[in-house]
Amino acid sequence: MSAYDRYFLMKESDVADYVTAKMPDFFKLPLKLSVKEIGDGNLNYVFRVVNEADGRSLIVKQAGLTLRISAAMKVSTDRNRIESEILLLQDKYAGGLVPKLYRYDTVMCVCVMEDLSNYRLMRYALMEHKTFPHFAEDITGYMVNTLLNTTDAVMEHKAKKDLVKRFINPELCEITEDLVYTEPYKDNKKRNIVTPENLDFVKKELYGDRFLHLEVAKLKFEFMNNAQALLHGDLHTGSIFVKDDEAGPGAATRVFDPEFAFYGPIGYDVGNIIANLFFAWHNGDGAGQTAFCDWVLTTAVSVIDLFKQKFLDGFTKNVTDVMAKTEGFAEYYLASIVSDTAACTGLELVRRTVGMAQVKDITTIADRERRVKAERINILCAKDCILNRASFTCGQDFVDALKRAVNYVGK
Repeated sequence: MSAYDRYFLMKESDVADYVTAKMPDFFKLPLKLSVKEIGDGNLNYVFRVVNEADGRSLIVKQAGLTLRISAAMKVSTDRNRIESEILLLQDKYAGGLVPKLYRYDTVMCVCVMEDLSNYRLMRYALMEHKTFPHFAEDITGYMVNTLLNTTDAVMEHKAKKDLVKRFINPELCEITEDLVYTEPYKDNKKRNIVTPENLDFVKKELYGDRFLHLEVAKLKFEFMNNAQALLHGDLHTGSIFVKDDEAGPGAATRVFDPEFAFYGPIGYDVGNIIANLFFAWHNGDGAGQTAFCDWVLTTAVSVIDLFKQKFLDGFTKNVTDVMAKTEGFAEYYLASIVSDTAACTGLELVRRTVGMAQVKDITTIADRERRVKAERINILCAKDCILNRASFTCGQDFVDALKRAVNYVGK
């Protein structure tokens, strides 16, 4: 029996043997393979394999049986199959904006893909206050192409329903349902992480606001029941690689890590992007990087407005459903997505501020007083986005919500 006919969690030495056995034609002789585990996420083990003889490389990603941040949280390794098949599908719809998949292995729960080491993780680049002029163009192209093309408006309905079945992702959806839609407002599992100076503020604004709880409950059941499009499901700046300014549109951005993918409301993906831009804004503001902060807010406006423009263009060109062609339906459909986007922006702002999976953009703000204020701004902006979501119609509305919170808290 082959050493890889039964699942086990690989170490670096195992990965070199695995690649040699399973992909014998990828690397040319002579072989001098080096392997390094480079994963910094919460779920998986990521190895970079390089043939030191010629510099050719690839990435091996293996799904573990538990979260790396909590051995008590067990998750299905089927997420590796979902991620691999999603990457193939996304490459069909948004080729060039996702890494190439070379193979996936349902026994070892491994996918082998293109090495993007010549790119940078966007979150860390933004924390250095780098700007990326093609980002809004690239990310909106990615989102419109992967989201719109997997809706009932475009897909043949039975084919779409087959995808819904194929990408049911209950374990990872449960993580989202808990960490995004429940615990930040109830702290029912006592896993929230609240800055002590903000504990009373959080109790009042999040734990004690029953009207907010009602609106979040509505959004939670929308998330669980609205199989609108095939989402990335975890689309934030830690799931995006970027290149510096010399890379043009379509070459500067790569979206990866779609293991949370499932059929859900489109606004969830779009809102995650906006919230994570706001986290970058806080980090830049805390460092006094005014020009960077201006770019972030301009980019947030562009992401919403370009998404709307491209979505309507794509809808007009690609819609197949007879009733969806009814005059006015595309605008109605898009308006509901923008409203959901506002709500999901708020949900992400809250959960990354008080939940157990926080972001370094905020946690590394060195000035304690600035960090405390940033967290309060996030919470107030989030509530504005959630409670007033129906009034959000364009990109500027999102930035105005942030500015209202800033003005209320004060710098």
